Amino acid sequence: MSPPPHGRTRRVDLVRLREKLPEGVGEALRQYERHLTLERDLSPHTVRAYIGDAVALLGHVAGNSPDEAEIGRIDLAGLRSWLAAQRTAGASRTTLARRAAAARAFTAWAHRVGHLTTDPGPRLAAPRPHRTLPSVLREDQAKDAMAAVSSGASEGDPVALRDQAVVELLYATGIRVAELCGLDLDDVDYSLRVIRVLGKGGRERSTPFGVPAERALRRWLDEGRNALVAPDSPPALFLGARGGRLNQRAVRTLVHEVMAAVPGAPDIGPHGLRHSAATHLLEGGADLRTVQELLGHATLATTQLYTHVTVERLKAIHDRTHPRS
Repeated sequence: MSPPPHGRTRRVDLVRLREKLPEGVGEALRQYERHLTLERDLSPHTVRAYIGDAVALLGHVAGNSPDEAEIGRIDLAGLRSWLAAQRTAGASRTTLARRAAAARAFTAWAHRVGHLTTDPGPRLAAPRPHRTLPSVLREDQAKDAMAAVSSGASEGDPVALRDQAVVELLYATGIRVAELCGLDLDDVDYSLRVIRVLGKGGRERSTPFGVPAERALRRWLDEGRNALVAPDSPPALFLGARGGRLNQRAVRTLVHEVMAAVPGAPDIGPHGLRHSAATHLLEGGADLRTVQELLGHATLATTQLYTHVTVERLKAIHDRTHPRS
């Protein structure tokens, strides 16, 4: 079976492939989906990705007869062949590593519930993903970005006031865009200047924010939010132009537009602001454990990426300025 294509075409093909699978396999996939959602508490996006990879794996193992697919036919040779086909199609090391992890999760579940007599997943090797250093703002660029979004809010337009509060809060806290869009009004504690964030895996944490973000939030709530409220508006902290909860796509567009107004700044989105916040915290003297807790990273290894960012920035400055660099 030819390796699956990427993007929208791949999703359409996986839907069609799933429809061709035997009813028994389809029911098993529905059980696996419930397991991922209810027991592992994964996000809808992650669940879709894991199910899509399971469908693609089953289709590959079945060859040209997906209507005869069986979970019990998955073995180590099939897993390796599936990854090899994707590598031949041009999948990146990061994509291969992610799909190998998804395959191992599926075979582990299938073995546990009795669909597989043995679990071949632990013996599946995959290339380690490249850890590319993220683009981050310099501190002066971050200051210019906050000034740009503040200038837009100077005339009191409700959307501009919201946009200022959004960008200030993203940079002040380093929260993910999904976490920001999920905030409700009662998630903000102004007396302590912290927000209650529901992160990945349903993990809750409290994240502090500074005075500039507090001012932007208060102005948005006092002068802007009521102008966007509709009769059916949710209790969301940030609302869209039609009164619904602000969506992630709108936030990404906003951040890219703000960065375009800052001369020399990299073209980053909300996650770039998160990277920038983490990097600036470490450069300011924060320890790794504190930054890990603030960002909601499950492991310290993820946070350690930012130490490489700060070292690379120091090396670049040294190369640029030291007479004997």
